[in-house]
Amino acid sequence: MPYSSTSDLPDNVTNVLPHHAQEIFVEAFNSAYDQYDKPEERRGDDSREDVARKVAWAAVKKSYKKGEDDKWHPKK
Repeated sequence: MPYSSTSDLPDNVTNVLPHHAQEIFVEAFNSAYDQYDKPEERRGDDSREDVARKVAWAAVKKSYKKGEDDKWHPKK
């Protein structure tokens, strides 16, 4: 289900991502959730939410990287 704001994100996202990365996650997740609404538009047996989650993390990884502290930091 799409997120209306970063405050709706699960703890496993909010506890590791800075606010800006959370905004990227929400925007990418919601966009992918809308785009991949039909099963034939997805690869394999992934659910709509699984696909949206993968897209959201990929979007975050474009601008952030995971540090040794298991938190995400902006790429330089």
